[in-house]
Amino acid sequence: MATNNNDNATTMKVNVQSPNIRYTDETIEADYEYDNVKCIPDDKTNSVKVYPMRSVITFRTERRIPRTGLMMIGWGGNNGTTVTASIIANKHRMSFMTKDGEVKANYFGSITQSSTIFLGYDAHGKELFIPMKDILPMVDPNDLFIDGWDISGMNLADAMKRAKVLDINLQEQLRPFMEKYRPRRAIYDLDFIAANQENRADNVIDCQDKWSQVEQIRADIRDFKQQNNLDTVIVLWTANTERFSDVIDGIHDTADNLLAAIKRNEKELAPSALYAVAAILEKVIYYYFYCNNDGFNLSAPKQFRSKEISKSNVVDDMVESNQILYGQGKNHPDHTVVIKYVPYVGDSKRAMDEYISELMLGGKNTIVVHNTCEDSLLASPIILDLTILAELCQRVTFKIHNHSKF
Repeated sequence: MATNNNDNATTMKVNVQSPNIRYTDETIEADYEYDNVKCIPDDKTNSVKVYPMRSVITFRTERRIPRTGLMMIGWGGNNGTTVTASIIANKHRMSFMTKDGEVKANYFGSITQSSTIFLGYDAHGKELFIPMKDILPMVDPNDLFIDGWDISGMNLADAMKRAKVLDINLQEQLRPFMEKYRPRRAIYDLDFIAANQENRADNVIDCQDKWSQVEQIRADIRDFKQQNNLDTVIVLWTANTERFSDVIDGIHDTADNLLAAIKRNEKELAPSALYAVAAILEKVIYYYFYCNNDGFNLSAPKQFRSKEISKSNVVDDMVESNQILYGQGKNHPDHTVVIKYVPYVGDSKRAMDEYISELMLGGKNTIVVHNTCEDSLLASPIILDLTILAELCQRVTFKIHNHSKF
């Protein structure tokens, strides 16, 4: 899917007048003073020696924006179809009527596209804010090329209808564009995906040899890149949550062992790992992001357990960072995650969080938060941000002061 930039927003060029910033036709270089501290605990004296440190780091950003492609695993799911629809709708400046009035296509929810940065003050003392996307040369989402894989072979227009995310008036405008696109065949392993997804699985790679599957994904990436004359490709997982994978010595511990395990067709290798390996071997970026169709998928116990573990890791970090509250043999705080599938609410997810904390002298404090969000409309702008910032980071190099090479 190729697009061009039809954004009608004004682009503001930023030119910093400073000896610490250097512009050429090819690059922007910026010197940054980074303050840090080195801490040396002394258990004998129960003290910490703190040494302030300052480093001068030079960042170099290539100004040329490459032709960039995004390949989504789970392209035919709620997130994949919504991301694709948002790009088409913005490119063609679509608008549609709802009961609340006219809605014009936008990228609300995207940090890069809909947030501003405080730059400074003008000659009259007025604060000046500029769009974040103008601070450095970034890919415009309207210029992204889109492709991907899905276990369902449904064209994206029908997949969009199945997702029930977008207003029907917008869907009708998008259908002629969306129905042209069909996902590539995907890796499908019933051991890692919930059995309730089996009815969708009509577009899978037939071969069950894992190394052959990796080679097929690599061939798909090369084909997409060649067809669209792309400079860079970003691969992003937005398919269903997999069950938690056991980390096994001799399989997952080193790159060489992982490659050998794939060639041996080891069982404990998730499809997401195979996509990641294929992307790395093709020298493209791979990210594991938000998952599609999560409510239905997570009604399966193994898939729910995977989500429960990832959410519980937040508590582990909190405990490790505060020895006052959680040191001296105090117990790990209780943390319970419950996810229920309610078909009626569809993509409009409900989150009910209750936090109970201890106050001084035995008191208790309870905070209850209720959040209702349209999940894919929340996730899709973040997918675009991740893609845009991942591409930008490929063009940024740095060196420490007095080093000769970036």
